[in-house]
Amino acid sequence: MADGRIESTMSAEDLMKKWPATIEVFVRHRMACVGCPASAFHSIAECCKEYRLSLPNFMIELEYAVAGTTP
Repeated sequence: MADGRIESTMSAEDLMKKWPATIEVFVRHRMACVGCPASAFHSIAECCKEYRLSLPNFMIELEYAVAGTTP
């Protein structure tokens, strides 16, 4: 994350703090990560595994959200 890129290993909380536009992606997938105390400890990859989502597809959605565009 040092270069400002989204990494699947970063915590969901860090992601949402750095790029608030990504919150909408979690909400769209009905993920309880927004506001969850565990989001500080769970990586994006772990969240996707928990919700049985495709990590590569989720990462693309996050990138689009940060860029302000839609897939």
